[in-house]
This record gives sequence, structure tokens and C-alpha cells, in this order.
Amino acid sequence: MSEAKVENTGPLKGIRVIELGVLLAGPYCGQLLGDYGAEVIKIEQPGVGDPMRDWGQAKVAGRSLWWPIVARNKKSMTLNLRTPEGSDILKKLVAEADVLLENFRPGTMERWGLGYDVLKEINPGLIMVRVSGYGQTGPYAPRAGYASVGEAMGGMRYLMGYPDRVPSRAGISIGDTLAATYACLGVLAALHHRDKTGEGQVVDSAIYEACLANMESVITEYQVTGYIRERTGTKLPKIAPSNIYETSNGMVVIGANQDTVFKRLAEGLNHPEWFEDERFSSHNARGENQDLLDDMINDITKTMTSEDVLAMCDDNGVPAGKVFRAPEMLEDPHYAAREAIAEVPYPEVGHLKMQNVFPKMSATPGTIRWAGPELGEHTDYVLKDVLGLSDDDVEKLKESGDI
Repeated sequence: MSEAKVENTGPLKGIRVIELGVLLAGPYCGQLLGDYGAEVIKIEQPGVGDPMRDWGQAKVAGRSLWWPIVARNKKSMTLNLRTPEGSDILKKLVAEADVLLENFRPGTMERWGLGYDVLKEINPGLIMVRVSGYGQTGPYAPRAGYASVGEAMGGMRYLMGYPDRVPSRAGISIGDTLAATYACLGVLAALHHRDKTGEGQVVDSAIYEACLANMESVITEYQVTGYIRERTGTKLPKIAPSNIYETSNGMVVIGANQDTVFKRLAEGLNHPEWFEDERFSSHNARGENQDLLDDMINDITKTMTSEDVLAMCDDNGVPAGKVFRAPEMLEDPHYAAREAIAEVPYPEVGHLKMQNVFPKMSATPGTIRWAGPELGEHTDYVLKDVLGLSDDDVEKLKESGDI
């Protein structure tokens, strides 16, 4: 790993996070905290490490290109949590930490003698973040739960895709990242509470509940009227025009369902008479004739370039945008102006391009200080500089396989 010489200006500078667990939901929460300046010490199994080190279809020199992102700004320490010596070292770290983050199956930490009841005796101000499929309580808590299951149980998967086929997936691990983002929100709230009271607490973030939290009014709609939302593909039902439209060189999204905006779109497409047509003259009428209107718009846009469609929409005050992939993101001037993509030093490729820290803060911006570390790269630092162990102590731990 090559550490970038970037100053840590984040608002969480001085907060120490101990990250346990593997894969995505817990580590993505650690990524967010590290982005904003927290010192994140990632504990990995000696000789094995987080499976994220090998995940992803696209690799360089046989190594994951996902790992440098999800592990950025973190320090890697190897430690065997299953041995008494490893457990004792973790307890010493807890005494020096603000947050402990884990995403094991509920009950694992307790079996290792590392439950919150034990850790809070060591550090009453400790915030323990627990990310899991179903949460720490309830009849499903002991079950294994990945993002796909949480998305399904939380109601999200049912609404993804087209009505004439089985539900689709989002194309990203959205259940994991939602649970991690809510866990991060919980950490910030818990830190504020601790600042006022000195009291730590447990943040319990379940993947299925993170998905549920984003399900808008689906439960209330059913409870009051019996209405169940169904999959609608690219369409927003009864909201038109608001869809993806073809062009001669790609696809664009156009949202012009409001009366005044639709009138401007009709004029921009050289069909001002559309707004006078009773089938399209009101929001409700356009909703009833959604398919017809979409086809009429698409027949025109597919003869135009994406650039011409977007220029026409911009000239007429109509919200529209190109459907981006990675190449478009890297070429777009707005991305560049806002520095939405960062370049981070990395040995195998010189520099890696990756999404920058978000959201942006004017006074205490987050930073990417380095990409994901080598396995155990910071073990000596943690044991010697943080815990004050001697060289002989560290050597004995290496010989015994505890680190």
C-alpha cells in the first residue's frame, strides 16, 4: 500500500474505531467513518483476511479492485479473536477505542466472551455497532442473513424489475450499503449522546430493516386501502412522462410530469398541440395514457442524439439526464468540477480512480488518505504505538499465531 500524503481534515478526527467482521455491511460503515477522519483499525484473521480482498469480477494482478475502496483509510491488524490471547488484546484495544463495529451472526461475540456486557465494563463510553441480517433480537436473529435476503424480506426486491417476470436485483449490494449507512448514522447520534452523558450504547442495524426504512408508504397504503404496489419496470405508474427514452447514441431519462413542465417539453419537441390534447392536458390524463405518450416521445428522441435531447430539455427547463456508466462518469465535466471522482495512489496501477467522499463539508471535509492496506500492515503499529507492547511481546504473539 502507498499512503497518500493527504491531511486528515475530517470531523471525526480523533475518534478510534475497531472494525471486526468481513465482506460489506460492516466494512462499508467503517469506510464511511474513515472517510470523515476516524482512525479505523480493521481486525482480520491471521493469514486469511477479509474475503473482500478477493471479491469482484475485474481484478488487477489477481487482486480485488473493490477492496481498495471499501478498506480505504483503514489500518489492517491481524488478530485471532478465538484465542484467549487474541481476546485479551481486543479488550485492551476496546479500552482505547470509541467505537467497536462488528457484523458477525448475532451471538458470535458473546460466544467469544466479547459481548457488550463485557466490553462496556472495560469502557462504559464504548459505542458497539452491530450490523446483521435480522437484528440482534427476535426469532430470526440467529439466522444467517445476506443482503439479498434482507432486500427480499424488507420488501425492496418485490418491487424491482418488470411485472411479467420474477423480481430483479439492483445491480449493487444495496441492502448492505443501506444497513451500513444507517449504522453510521447511529454512530453519529450515539457519539452526540455520549458527548452529553459519557454513556455508550449499542447501535443495532438490521439489513432487512434498512430496506424497510426506504419502502415509502407501501405498508400504510395496504393497511388503509388494501393496495399492494407491484413491479413497474422503468415506469413510475400514472406519472407521465417520466421514463427512460432511447436516442440514436444511448438513453436519457426525462421527467416532465408536471403540467407546466410537460407543456415546455411538448414545445421543445415541436408538438405544442400535445398539451391541448385532452389525453395529455392534465396530470391525471397523462397518467391514464402513459404508454401512448411514452411511445410518442420515444419515436422522436430515438431520431436524435442524447446530446441534442439534453440540450433541448435544458433550453426548455425540462429535467433530463443521460443514463451514465463508468465511462460517462469519468468524462463528465460536472463530475470533474465537483471532484466526484478521486485519484488515490495504489501500487499495481499507479493511481486508482474511485468515488470521492460524500457528502461534502465546507469546514471539515472528509478525505481519502490511502487505499485499502495490505493484510496485517499495521499490526506492529497497533500493538506497539497504541497498546505499548514491547518488541519481545509482539514476537511471541507472532510465534503463537495470535497475530
